[in-house]
Amino acid sequence: MLQQHDQSKIVPAGHPLGRPSVQLLCYVIFGIAAPFLVWFAARFSDFDRDYIVGFGSAVACSTIASWYILLHLRKYAKARLLSYVVPVNLVTFGIVVAGIATLRAPYSSSLLIGCFLTTVATSYVLAAANRTGSRPQYVVTGGRVDDLKARPDHMIIRSPAKLQSMIEEDSFDGSFVSDLHHNHPPEIERLFAKAALRGIAVYHYRQIHELETGQVRIDRLSENVLGSLIPNLPYMTLKRLMDLLSVLILAPLLITVMILIAVAIKMDSKGKVFFLQDRMGFRGEVFRMVKFRTMIDRTVEDNSLSRRQDSMTQSDDDRVTRIGRFLRKMRLDELPQAWNILLGDMSWIGPRPEAISLSEWYENEIPFYSYRHIVRPGVTGWAQVNQGHVTEINDVTAKLRYDFYYVKNISHWLDMLIALKTVRVILGGFGAK
Repeated sequence: MLQQHDQSKIVPAGHPLGRPSVQLLCYVIFGIAAPFLVWFAARFSDFDRDYIVGFGSAVACSTIASWYILLHLRKYAKARLLSYVVPVNLVTFGIVVAGIATLRAPYSSSLLIGCFLTTVATSYVLAAANRTGSRPQYVVTGGRVDDLKARPDHMIIRSPAKLQSMIEEDSFDGSFVSDLHHNHPPEIERLFAKAALRGIAVYHYRQIHELETGQVRIDRLSENVLGSLIPNLPYMTLKRLMDLLSVLILAPLLITVMILIAVAIKMDSKGKVFFLQDRMGFRGEVFRMVKFRTMIDRTVEDNSLSRRQDSMTQSDDDRVTRIGRFLRKMRLDELPQAWNILLGDMSWIGPRPEAISLSEWYENEIPFYSYRHIVRPGVTGWAQVNQGHVTEINDVTAKLRYDFYYVKNISHWLDMLIALKTVRVILGGFGAK
């Protein structure tokens, strides 16, 4: 059986603008060289070499960083790069601005703005040219390939001989999609072999399905599906360190904001400021999660059904207070979980921890549910930014597929994409109840 290609290469690379080296050249020419030349021409007589080497190098690094980040984000599902062009560039150039302000270094506002605008324009053009689906995918029938959702760029193979001649003549532009576990006829196997030798991508249908949906569908816990039953351990260690440092750095800001929120909660309704609840966490260990109270105080009967129903938040739930509705929409009720992150119970990003009553119910109803606990639960996560808050079994099954996609692809790039999506979710109020 042919080896599956890395999912990171599921991008349209048949035209020059799909090649990373060509993209980098475009950023250097249009994002750095062009605005620099215009700036030099406008103030040639007032050229300070030391000044431009320091400030110019920082601006150039921002442009290259924008290219590098967008290049890596595009390999993940639901990474609509056009919508992330401005946020990514704002972050990279914002770091330069913050560094200048901290060091009180000399700078040119016209050159900074010029490089920013040309870099954004270059990013938009390249992102539009390299959107997934801009090249045809030749779908080979057989096996479970029919599970894929039909798309306009899908072309069903009917004449392998014609495609073989196209490959030999170097006139083939596209990629193959097939169920590589299916027993294909010899002519199809030979077609795949020739395509691979010519550098043409041959994808297993499951890779394309994951890229389109952002979900991992599993029939059994298998390294062939998940890559490894133990996720990226080196990154998980680094992630834990970054969580600790970020909480410590943000502590003054977090404490100030939380004090203001606590006062607002006390003024809005009677009851405690914080809501404590046992949740299922990392490796199946129970921990006590803390968040701001957003509902009225109530008494719950001491039985599993009542506790489970109380844990389910419905749309327009009348238990939610006025300030609680705002906090939920802006996700501010989750800020106290910085304490859980500090203790090691949670991370900023990961599958959301469920209440014990719900978790036990899901484990009884859904196979492999407990595997989601292989990583630390998060304040925000891949399922939250794509699906929102759900509680019913059918919805939770889809949510589990999102969680497995995160476990399979866990990396700083995917975490960065989730962080960007979280900002969009907060601004739009998506999934809040």
